[in-house]
Amino acid sequence: MSFSADITAFVKKAQGRADKVVKKVVIDLGTSVIKKTPVGDPAYWQGSYYDLYTKTGKRRKKPKLVTPSKPDGYVGGTARANWQYGNGVMPRGIIDDTDKSGNKTIAALTAGVKTSDGASVHWIASSLPYINALENGWSRQAPNGMVGLTVTEFQQIVKRAANERT
Repeated sequence: MSFSADITAFVKKAQGRADKVVKKVVIDLGTSVIKKTPVGDPAYWQGSYYDLYTKTGKRRKKPKLVTPSKPDGYVGGTARANWQYGNGVMPRGIIDDTDKSGNKTIAALTAGVKTSDGASVHWIASSLPYINALENGWSRQAPNGMVGLTVTEFQQIVKRAANERT
């Protein structure tokens, strides 16, 4: 085999591994964000609190006093259900669904990543108007957010994916 053929074979082999590692990293990052996203719990909805954000996620100049009540038939999980995967294009829109466990959302993410090109741009996004508020400590269940915490785990996630033999 010639040097050129050796290099070509190596690149093909490495590319296949790199593709798998990138996909594993994207799935693990998305899973981490989804699992860290709080699920509304009516048990916390006691007493009043100050709402610091508008419905569009912008910070209010003057906090609004809110006394929440549990809506009839409420099921938490809208924030988890709205993490969406996009390949090459950022996903937009709001999903009218709930996913309390996050499993359905993780399955959709995984399916999308597996059919994508690892070398492309991968998006994990939510268009919910209050997702920034959740990220910035609005929930007692996720006072340090979800995305920022996952970013601090990035190196570990990459290292695990690179060391995994699949």
